[in-house]
Amino acid sequence: MTQSDVERKALRFARAIVSDIGLYNADKIIESLKSDTFFEVLGAELEEGRQLYESRLDPELKGHTFFYEHAIVDVVIKSQGKVDSFIW
Repeated sequence: MTQSDVERKALRFARAIVSDIGLYNADKIIESLKSDTFFEVLGAELEEGRQLYESRLDPELKGHTFFYEHAIVDVVIKSQGKVDSFIW
């Protein structure tokens, strides 16, 4: 597997995990964005997802990529742009 294949797989996995977090916590996400408490309210879910992601991450990528963090922003936060929030 080439490096780009490994990276694509890691990014895809991060996005899948974060997508599931978004699906199962839709109401919490909306309310936490409104109150600017997203990371506090979803801290446990995001940490559980991070642990899963890192447990399957190729060792060569550990500490060198931010795919999970980018997935949180791209998949969950940006998709809620219509929510009235102080963030935007």
